[in-house]
Amino acid sequence: MLFLYLLIFIFGAIIGSFLNCLIYRLERGESFIGGRSHCPHCGHTLAWNDLIPIVSFFLLKGRCRYCHQKISLQYPLVEFATGLLFALIFWQGSGLLLGPRLLGSIYYWIISSFLIIIFVYDLKHYLIPDKIVYPAAAISLLFISLYLLFQGHIPSAVSQAGSPLSVFGYSLLSAFGASAFFLAIVLVSGEKWMGWGDVKLAFLMGLFLGWPRILAALFLAFFFGSLVGLALVLLNKKTMKSEIPFGPFLVAGTILSMFFSLGLFSWY
Repeated sequence: MLFLYLLIFIFGAIIGSFLNCLIYRLERGESFIGGRSHCPHCGHTLAWNDLIPIVSFFLLKGRCRYCHQKISLQYPLVEFATGLLFALIFWQGSGLLLGPRLLGSIYYWIISSFLIIIFVYDLKHYLIPDKIVYPAAAISLLFISLYLLFQGHIPSAVSQAGSPLSVFGYSLLSAFGASAFFLAIVLVSGEKWMGWGDVKLAFLMGLFLGWPRILAALFLAFFFGSLVGLALVLLNKKTMKSEIPFGPFLVAGTILSMFFSLGLFSWY
């Protein structure tokens, strides 16, 4: 069984390498389809042994084989985080390779991949790209629609219990409720406290998590966002008027809620 989880981790790390490529191309407005991977510094096309997830970074000692410029830590960190997340999702789905639970794990893997892109991109550029959040929301809406259509014969990844109709309804209510909450903040503050990207991400979170997981995700996002913001101010890294991207905290809250929301509610 341990070997199976190792394979899932490796598979996730490979997906993480692909996500790094998507993030790089998204930053530069390049097409997601076609084209060989290349060094961002010298433009040299990378060989297969330069692209082994996690391993290549350490074999190359964190530098490009051709121009010897430093490779960003983003690459191995995203690969490791994606691999770990895929393994945890598979574990949560009882480690089954067949049957409905595998469909739920695949759904979680897909949306988690979108969330990782949003986390990194917003952290670097203070922007949540529509090209990522819209397809993710569409996939979530499709999944809960299929759940309703097939009357629960596919697993509910957005709620722990309830009829297909209630899962569908609560997911939509969670999506519109969460986005309306952020929309109110945007309008009241004149986009000083939150941005429109946060409104769209909140809608995705509501669809993906459903009720009551969305509450846990928002609570965790604001809690950790406040802690990190306060720490940065105390360390003189930021001021009270500095802009801090909130998307990464929303993504972190979503991922934590996936695994720990029920335990958090039970404890509370």
